[in-house]
Amino acid sequence: MIIFQDTNHFSQIQQSCVATIGKFDGVHLGHQLILDQLKQKAEQLELPSLVILIEPHPEEFFAASADDCPARLTDLNEKLDLLESFGIDYVFQLAFSKPLSELSAQDYIKDILVDGLGVASFIVGHDFRFGHKRGGDFTLLQKKGMEFDFEVIETAAYERNGHRISSTIIREQLAKGEFSLVEQLLGRPYSIKGRVVRGKQLGTDLGFPTCNINPQRRQIPLHGVFACEVKLGERVLKAAVNIGYRPTLGEDGDALLEAHILDFNEDLYGSTIEVIFKHKIREEVKFTDLEALKRQISADVDQVREVLAQ
Repeated sequence: MIIFQDTNHFSQIQQSCVATIGKFDGVHLGHQLILDQLKQKAEQLELPSLVILIEPHPEEFFAASADDCPARLTDLNEKLDLLESFGIDYVFQLAFSKPLSELSAQDYIKDILVDGLGVASFIVGHDFRFGHKRGGDFTLLQKKGMEFDFEVIETAAYERNGHRISSTIIREQLAKGEFSLVEQLLGRPYSIKGRVVRGKQLGTDLGFPTCNINPQRRQIPLHGVFACEVKLGERVLKAAVNIGYRPTLGEDGDALLEAHILDFNEDLYGSTIEVIFKHKIREEVKFTDLEALKRQISADVDQVREVLAQ
C-alpha cells in the first residue's frame, strides 16, 4: 500500500483510480463493507483502489479542547495498518486544515477528485458533506460527475439488529465495557497498539512494573482498569491495564496506558505491543496516598488473574 499526502505524487504514478473518502475511525464492519465495494469496483474497471483518509478528524480540528471532540477508536497508524490489511492500493492522507475547510464544494471536487486524483468512480455515503460550510452533498457530486465524467456510487450500509454500524455506537459500547459486542461490530477484538515508552518508574517502585504507551489521541475511548491480553510478536500475555490520567498523582496532560504484564520480567522499551481489552475491572479513581493505591493495584491484579483464567 502506498501512502501519500500530495496529489502530485499520485499523478506521477497513476492517471486514475476508484476512490472513497472518510475518517474510517475503527475500520469497523461498516467500513469493511465499503472497502470490499471499493476493491470490487476497482477490479471491474482495472484501476487502483484509493482511500481518501481525512486527518485530523474535522471535529478534532475545530474542538477548543479534547473534551469537545469524540474519542478516537484508532490512531492514524492503526488505521493505516488496518487499511493495508484489507488490500487497499493507495491512501491519500488528506490534511484537514483551515484552507481546506474554506475550499468551496466545487473546487473540492475539481482540485482534489478530478485534477488531483483523476477519479473514475467515487463511492461515498448519501449523507456525505464537504466543502466550505459543508455546502457540497451527494446531489452535487452526481451533477459534477456527469460534467467531469466520473460516476458516483452510494456506499453499502452494514446493519446489525436494524441499526447501522457506526463509530459512535462502538464508542458507546466501549464506554459500557461491552467488549464482546464491540468485537462483533469491529470484526476483531478492540485493541490499542503502540510503542513502549519510558515512564516515571512509579509502577516499579510500587512492585508492579508497567509497559507504558501514549494512546496518541486527544480523547481516549476508555478510562479505568481492565483485564487485557498483550500481543508481543507471536506471544500473547496476560496483563492488568490502567488507561487514563492518573488522578492520584495529580497529573494533567495526555492520557497514558499502563500495562502490568503478569509474571513477566523483560525490558520492552522501544518495542511495539498490542493491548487487547477483555473485561473492565473498575473505574479510575483517586486514592488518598500511594500505599492505598498499591493495595488496590494488588487487588486489581488478583481479579485480573481470576477473570482471564475463566
